[in-house]
Amino acid sequence: MKGYGAFLKKEILEYAKTYKLFIMLLVFAAFGITNPLVAKLMPEILKSLGTGGIVISVPEPTALDAWTQFFKNTTQIGFIVMVIIFSGTFSSELSKGTLVNLLTKGLSRPATVLSKYTAMVLLWTACIALCFGLTCVYTVYLFPDDEINNLPFSVFCLWLFGLFLLAVLLLSAALTGTAYGCLLLTGAVVASCVLINIIPEAKRYNPVLLASENMSLLTGTAEVSSYGSSIMITCIAAFAFVLLSVMAFRKKQI
Repeated sequence: MKGYGAFLKKEILEYAKTYKLFIMLLVFAAFGITNPLVAKLMPEILKSLGTGGIVISVPEPTALDAWTQFFKNTTQIGFIVMVIIFSGTFSSELSKGTLVNLLTKGLSRPATVLSKYTAMVLLWTACIALCFGLTCVYTVYLFPDDEINNLPFSVFCLWLFGLFLLAVLLLSAALTGTAYGCLLLTGAVVASCVLINIIPEAKRYNPVLLASENMSLLTGTAEVSSYGSSIMITCIAAFAFVLLSVMAFRKKQI
C-alpha cells in the first residue's frame, strides 16, 4: 500500500489544523470530568427543585451513577459528535480535487481508505481513553469505597462499537462522497440495527448490544460470555465494511 504512512500522517495533521482533534478531545474530556460530578451533585440538584412542601427522596449517589453518566454521554452525545466530525471524510478532498493530485503522484486508493480509517480509529481511541481515565480518577476520588463489576470489558465493548460505527461511516463516505449523504446512510444503518433489536433472538448478535447494555455488565445482571456473539459479528461486520469501502473507492470516479 504505497503512501499509507505519509497519508496517515497527513490525516492526523489535518485533524489538528482543522480543530477536529481539539474539539473531540475537549468534548470527551468534559464528559470525563463531569460524569462523576453530575452523579455526586444530582441528589442536591433534585432536592433544590422541591417546592410547595414536596419532599423529593433521592438515594445516595454511588460510583455506578458516575459510570451511568459515562455510558449515557458517550452513546447519546459522543457518538453524534464523532459522526458529525468525520462525516466530511472524502467530501472536502473530492470537492477541492486534492486527492487527484495525490493519486496521480503514486498514492494507492487502498492506502487512502485504510489511512483514513486508521486515523479515525486512533482519534476515537484517544478520546475514549481520555474520558475513561478522567472518569476513573474523579470517581475513585468521590466514591472511594465503591467497586464496579466488569468495567474494563464494558468499556471495551463500547470502544469496539465505535470501530464498527467508524467502518459504517467510512463506507458511507466512500459510496456517497458527500457529508450529507454520509450522515444519512450512517444513520440508516444504525437505525436498522436498532430495529433488529425488536426480534429477541437477534439481539445477542446485534452490534448495538455493545453500546446499549453496558450497565447490565456493571450491575452483574448480564454475563460476559453473553456478549461473545455480538463481538464476533461486530468485528466481522467492521472488517467487511472497511473492505467494501476500499472496493467502492477503487471504482469511484474522481
